[in-house]
Amino acid sequence: MNWFDNLKTPKIKEKPSEKATKIPDGFWVKCTSCGEILQAKTLKDNMHVCPECGFHFRIGAWDRIALLTKDDTFEQIHAELKTTDPLKFTDTKPYVTRLEAAVKATDQPDAIVTGQGFIGDVAAIVVAFEFRFMGGSMGTVVGEKIARAFETAIDTSLPIVIVSASGGARMQEGILSLMQMAKTSAMVREMKERRLPYVSVLTDPTTGGVAASFAMLGDVIIAEPGALIGFAGPRVIQQTIRQELPKGFQRAEYLLKHGFVDMIVHRKDLPQTLSRLLSMLQGPCRETARAR
Repeated sequence: MNWFDNLKTPKIKEKPSEKATKIPDGFWVKCTSCGEILQAKTLKDNMHVCPECGFHFRIGAWDRIALLTKDDTFEQIHAELKTTDPLKFTDTKPYVTRLEAAVKATDQPDAIVTGQGFIGDVAAIVVAFEFRFMGGSMGTVVGEKIARAFETAIDTSLPIVIVSASGGARMQEGILSLMQMAKTSAMVREMKERRLPYVSVLTDPTTGGVAASFAMLGDVIIAEPGALIGFAGPRVIQQTIRQELPKGFQRAEYLLKHGFVDMIVHRKDLPQTLSRLLSMLQGPCRETARAR
């Protein structure tokens, strides 16, 4: 008999102990850039920026507003506007069903939040996109709220800051959504004629009809690091022209190098940068207000 014949076979539990610690869902987040595993709380405390590689995660409209504006100074406007189904559109699902799911997921009536608040010591109209609402797509309500936000800025002689995060025009509203490109661009011209400042902030992603209209028409255009910015996506372009695209094509750093954006600003520096910019641009704004 060998010496190990007398050893007992270890007992293996068939079921895990009920006393085992269970990690709640959403406790850990994996960085899509460097692959680092991060605590969700740590990521939130760092403004949803990876502390290891600086990757900027997407954030919602209200998180964005809380980041930019002073505490308790933001007052929402035009919150009553809600999307309907003007074309009675159906693809794999009825448009109404998609809207209901988006409203439930975001607790927002549409893909944008508009209002007035203070960025630093400067009063401004602030607009922020909610990408989780159907990819931040621009339909009739989004276009109307942007137009009304510009009108409010003109009526109050205030600057406006728009933070874009959108896949473009909303296909379920057809030509009605494409008309919003012209409407919002016309309001940008009204702002310029009144000499009121408009700062456009491009975040990941800003594409399609949003990028092709008001988002690229700001007096100053700021981008977050690594943001995807363009009209069609890089894969579509590459398949169309059948050529390899340059490294980093359509990313914020590429656009800065080629003169399409004015600056790239880290999220933690964005409130201070906007406050400083708006303060410098307030001179023409005050002159216009006195002239009226």
